Amino acid sequence: MATAAPDIVIIDYGMGNLRNVQKAFEHIGVLARISSRTQDVTQADALVLPGVGAFGDAMAHLGQGGLIGSICQSVSEGKPLLGICLGLQLLFDESEEMGTHRGLGIIRGRVVRFAPGLKVPHIGWNQLQFAGHRAAGDAAGGGAAGGTAAPRSPSPLLHGIRDGSYAYFVHSYHAVADDPTCVLATTDYGLAFASVVQQRNVFGAQPHPEKSQEVGLRLLSNFAAIVERGEPR
Repeated sequence: MATAAPDIVIIDYGMGNLRNVQKAFEHIGVLARISSRTQDVTQADALVLPGVGAFGDAMAHLGQGGLIGSICQSVSEGKPLLGICLGLQLLFDESEEMGTHRGLGIIRGRVVRFAPGLKVPHIGWNQLQFAGHRAAGDAAGGGAAGGTAAPRSPSPLLHGIRDGSYAYFVHSYHAVADDPTCVLATTDYGLAFASVVQQRNVFGAQPHPEKSQEVGLRLLSNFAAIVERGEPR
């Protein structure tokens, strides 16, 4: 008897290119439904938190929709969560964007603006450089997307994506994690900022996977595989 596909919910809180994210999942053969209902969020097998716009507005919309508690409950139960672009930033404690605003507080750290003198927003293609939390000499296997052969990422989220691969960014603020070991990849733009993060069952990608072609589709496929395997919990 066939096993039912995992229920992946893309959280609709009024800010984000939800349909584009859903279409990217469809492109890799994964069903993901869009919902703003708290019951759907708490009952889902996994969550995707996209987002574009201002941090404070996003948190206000999540609060007005009663979604903050539902998201945190799902995370505490070990369900995988993927934050995309602004969604990654919302995972952190606070942001300095247009004042100080509290985030979801799932990953310790804060969101800050790029240094004066840099053109913002940071927009366009840039590289994902894997962080150094991996065993030396662990070479990547075949079938990786983009870049050149390099040590493998320590996380299944980046499986098959080569160190130095290009992804597409649009943002003026970046996350600074208190614990550097949760940073899976960095990207250089005036400094090496955290572009892919993971804390147990919570993942975040600052670039837009739905705009990052092969690399972005591979990242979404990897997340779907993590959900399918029921890990990490």
